[in-house]
Amino acid sequence: MKRWIPFVKSDPTVAIIRLSGMISASGRGTLNDASLGPVIEKAFSRGKPEAVVLEVNSPGGSPVQSSLIGRRIRRLAEEKDVPVIAFVEDVAASGGYWLAAAADEIYADDSSVVGSIGVISASFGAHEFLVKQGIERRVYTAGKSKSMLDPFRPENPEDVARLKELLEDIHVNFKDHVTARRKGKLPEDRDLFTGEIWLARKALDLGLIDGIGHLKPMMQERFGEKVKFRRYGVRKPFLARFGAQIMGDALHGIEERSAFAQFGL
Repeated sequence: MKRWIPFVKSDPTVAIIRLSGMISASGRGTLNDASLGPVIEKAFSRGKPEAVVLEVNSPGGSPVQSSLIGRRIRRLAEEKDVPVIAFVEDVAASGGYWLAAAADEIYADDSSVVGSIGVISASFGAHEFLVKQGIERRVYTAGKSKSMLDPFRPENPEDVARLKELLEDIHVNFKDHVTARRKGKLPEDRDLFTGEIWLARKALDLGLIDGIGHLKPMMQERFGEKVKFRRYGVRKPFLARFGAQIMGDALHGIEERSAFAQFGL
């Protein structure tokens, strides 16, 4: 009730947005702008937080969703004039680092994995399997590139060249984002955009993060022992809390564990 009493100063507050999991436009439990948008808006708009903290634990995913979420965070930070601080947990890699870079400062645990500033596209080829099984695939298109990268047809060098061009363009966007957000902090004589990953101490030496530290003690040191924390996150649908969509949850869990496993987690 103290905040409603005139001339009595309230304790400082810090809003915390949890960004944990894969980044994807679809899939329950993934990070995307549609589900996170209202959460982010509320975190910046409720009261006047001293800072907004991003708890990042993500192996990456969609570059578009990473960009949309990051841009929303930056727009609100500038509109509300609120600093944004990211704390990395297990990993902030690929799109996860894209999100962390939306913050003004990035901190991590000694064993946090950071980086993977690159773009990847993975598929499979099953045309030989179809032939062995006596299966004939029939595809009809209007437009010669409509069936580009069809996994059930032999790989076409022209399709691969087009895909690599797209990946390079996305990579440029990623590099521009990191370079702009970490301006003046990155070494000029080191290529950090190869997709390589580092532990936090090395990432600190390379300018990818600002220090080693943890959320609560750092925020108390900065804003005082009485600082209050307000947490914001996407709430699960009602039925999901009671075990509905078990198969979907299991498949998503396998996919997410596979993504984290790339970084030894």
